This record gives sequence, structure tokens and C-alpha cells, in this order.
Amino acid sequence: VQLQASGGGLVQAGGSLRISCEASGRSFDNIAMGWFRQAPGREREFLASVSRSGRRANHADSIKGRFTIDRATKNTVYLQMNGLKPEDTAVYYCAAGESTWDGTLKMAHDYRYWGQGTQVTVSS
Repeated sequence: VQLQASGGGLVQAGGSLRISCEASGRSFDNIAMGWFRQAPGREREFLASVSRSGRRANHADSIKGRFTIDRATKNTVYLQMNGLKPEDTAVYYCAAGESTWDGTLKMAHDYRYWGQGTQVTVSS
């Protein structure tokens, strides 16, 4: 299984960015997907999760209203980020985890598969 994250980069504060995650290597019919981030010296932080059908989504309070997760296909997930702030600077990881029901996963240990991460840098 491979998760390929892309779309990171340098953006000014207040700007927008959409990062993508493309999954391959198995069927993703029973897989929930999510986004995390990790800034230097900080723990990995849950951002958002989407259920295996794409009908349910869950966003962390820290980014609610600014970031939106979207499952375009079974294998592709986006994270639309608006109103970016310098404190959003981090490496962003996509993850995939098996789900026995059509729900979201919030804990890192629920995710079996992880992408390599994409760097997002927000300048002030």
C-alpha cells in the first residue's frame, strides 16, 4: 500500500492551498482516511478524517472552519486549507485505516498506512 501526498509548498499568511493524497495497492472500500500534521518539536496532530463512503467527515477544532477534507474518490483525498497562518507550518501526512463501519478515525493508532508527508510553509 502506498499513500502519495502532494501539493505542499510555500504560501503567504491568509492564502490557500490544497494538498492531495493518492492511495494505491489495495481496495479502499473499507478504509477511512485522514490528515495529520507535525511541526518541529511538536507531536503529530490530528486534523481531519473522512469515512470510507466519504459521507462523514470530522475536523479538529483547531482547524474547523478553515480546513476541509474531501474524499473525491475511494483512493483520493484532498485537504483544502484556507486562511493559512504561520502556525500552520508543518509536514502534513495522509493516513488510511480499516474501518468496520462508515465512520471517521481520530487517533493516529487507528491508521495502519501512512504517506511520506508534504511540507507546508506559511510565511508571515
